[in-house]
Amino acid sequence: MSLSLEYNTERGKLLISEYGRIIQKMIAVAVAETNREKRQSIANEVIKLMGQLNPHLRDVADYKHKLWDHLFVMSDFKLDVDSPYPIPSRETIKAKPEPMAYSQSRIKFRFYGKIVPQMIQKVAELEEGPYRTAYINAIGSFMKMSSKAWNLEMLNDDEVMAHLESLSNGKIAISESEDLQFKNMQQRKVTTIGEDKYSNNNNRNNNQNRNKFNKNRNFKNFKKRP
Repeated sequence: MSLSLEYNTERGKLLISEYGRIIQKMIAVAVAETNREKRQSIANEVIKLMGQLNPHLRDVADYKHKLWDHLFVMSDFKLDVDSPYPIPSRETIKAKPEPMAYSQSRIKFRFYGKIVPQMIQKVAELEEGPYRTAYINAIGSFMKMSSKAWNLEMLNDDEVMAHLESLSNGKIAISESEDLQFKNMQQRKVTTIGEDKYSNNNNRNNNQNRNKFNKNRNFKNFKKRP
């Protein structure tokens, strides 16, 4: 008795490997069926089986539509049955999406990003008054923090005011007499995560060395006792 082995290299190509070769063979049987009613019945049963084999597709919006599209793809678009959805073609399935257009706008101060200049433009259109001044104070304070996070150094008040005037195209001209909250921000040192970790390690090592020194000194003093 001789057995004939069938290797994958001798089989047809799996068009959608997630469904396996059995589903593809069942679809091939449906394509070869000459009776349209039987062919439609086979297609409906195959759709049910495809849904059971891939339950995760139920989380996808309109997953039934996706199953029917996969059915026609695995039949190499040769299956002639009625579908509750528009029957896809080879051209629509393989069509490439249009390339996405990216904004190429120039950023004047990179450490502020795009949001800060947009906020400044909006505030520049407001009428003079405490409401406008409050927004300018908040934006100026944020500009200082943004510069510190980017350059590890905080801008002084004159630089912040110059940037506000530049980004607003001269519509925000701040004088020294105005009540600016960002002027009162302390020029404190803000350590990064790496610097803080390095500082903690140094403190820990210093404490360990100090403890060792005290133990050795106490031990020597104990030996010297009569």
